[in-house]
Amino acid sequence: MTATRSRPRPAAAPRPAPAPGPRHAPGPAAPLIAVDVGNTDTVVGRFLGAELEESWRITTGRSTTDELRLSLQAMFRTDGSGAASVLCSVVPPLTRPWIDALRATTGREPLEVTAATSPIALDVTEPDSVGPDRIANALAGRTLHGSPCIVVDLGTATTFDCVSKQGAFVGGAIAPGLSTASEELYRRAARLAKVELRRPERAVARTTAENLRVGVLWGYAGLVDALVRRMRSELGGRPKVIATGGLAHMVAPECETVDLVDDGLTLKGLRLLWEARR
Repeated sequence: MTATRSRPRPAAAPRPAPAPGPRHAPGPAAPLIAVDVGNTDTVVGRFLGAELEESWRITTGRSTTDELRLSLQAMFRTDGSGAASVLCSVVPPLTRPWIDALRATTGREPLEVTAATSPIALDVTEPDSVGPDRIANALAGRTLHGSPCIVVDLGTATTFDCVSKQGAFVGGAIAPGLSTASEELYRRAARLAKVELRRPERAVARTTAENLRVGVLWGYAGLVDALVRRMRSELGGRPKVIATGGLAHMVAPECETVDLVDDGLTLKGLRLLWEARR
């Protein structure tokens, strides 16, 4: 399991938040480990207070509790005992191994994000079916960027998470992710070879490779813009549109409706969830 280490890019400044840890214990803040388990990638972040100090992106795969614990130890390079932790997972077979690995690493019970632990109102027909990553995105979007807002999370699937002007999660949309859709196209079309995705030079492409880049990248940007415009008209006002996720920096610059990219928004939402529940 290979981890890609990164430091967060600057985005809109988060509001100051109390340092994590027991309310009665003065002194330095205890670290918080936030884990976002996705279908393709898992992102692990370490917070000290409100600051996301470091984050790592690893490939999601079948792993045992011991393997995950060793991965955490390799990332942090120090004993994680005493740290708090929060987890959101959209991969049920990995949820229990991650919970056990975090407990073994920190010596404390991790907080698992579910509809039952959500501090943001879930004003939808089936609140129990709302993904934990969408809860984290909605809370972070509302807290850090204001409401109403729309969070576009570009990953294996692309989720559109809408927050009303009253501050409730009111639903959105789920679309196949850019990579997911393009990989299926390459798999089904025998004569189409996989191409490197980069910004095309023109819409009327002259080569097969450029045709694919136009259709995949600009076509996907059009999907985002079309859905956001419909959602804006239903939400009312002018919702801020925040892009996040592994493909945000590729897709967002090609969109007309995205206001900003916020790296690590889901991790920031996990920190806010933990703060609200501790």
